[in-house]
Amino acid sequence: MTDTTQRSLRALARLLDYPEAELQAAADELAAVFAAEPRLPAALREALVGWCRRIAATPLLDLQADYVALFDKGRATSLLLFEHVHGESRDRGQAMVDLLAEYQAAGFALDARELPDYLPLFLEYLSTRDEAEIGRWLGEIRHILARLAARLEEREAGHALVPLTLLALIGAEGDIAEHREPVKQEPRDDTPAALDAVWEEEAVRFSAASDEDCALQSAEGRRLAERKRTTPQEAVRILDPVSVSSSFGEPS
Repeated sequence: MTDTTQRSLRALARLLDYPEAELQAAADELAAVFAAEPRLPAALREALVGWCRRIAATPLLDLQADYVALFDKGRATSLLLFEHVHGESRDRGQAMVDLLAEYQAAGFALDARELPDYLPLFLEYLSTRDEAEIGRWLGEIRHILARLAARLEEREAGHALVPLTLLALIGAEGDIAEHREPVKQEPRDDTPAALDAVWEEEAVRFSAASDEDCALQSAEGRRLAERKRTTPQEAVRILDPVSVSSSFGEPS
């Protein structure tokens, strides 16, 4: 992988962020990055360029409404990597401490607005790494990316191109096929009935932990929760290969 791929990772990260006017203004620049990525099949490069052009041509309020509907309702399409593996279990907290340690060991400064496993942030981190490390990390999360791509495809979202592209960078785009049929059988978790059921379940808990659980159910809630959370003062350990594999286990 080359500097071109590192630029591609940063561009993919931007496409997963909440859309603002700056994203539309940069659409042509993003399209040029993808058009110049030699590691991608021509058809995928063309699809990415086309998506960038649609972003530029779509009213911003429509882009924002689509984003909220896709990522702020339910957890199936969450951009928090560990949510697909650990849910809200205690293991998720330790996995994030481990990932934060990885960032710190590499000298990567973390913006406190986002959790360490937020996918756009993770891609920013990868864009600072060398070819071997990029390949290793993408290999660790390929099962998460494949399931996420299948779920986004099922919802006919252009955002599915991001995990598909990440898989294509390591020659693993075929992984999505095994997830498409199971995803079709999944009950939707973003319907009004499903969302009401989740909130009713959380309402019976009366603890600080339950308040945080509720906040974590939307992208904005997660950002607010993170701004309230202080960084642990205890020493953190650097990830070894065993802990990396454990953190990014099979998705739920």
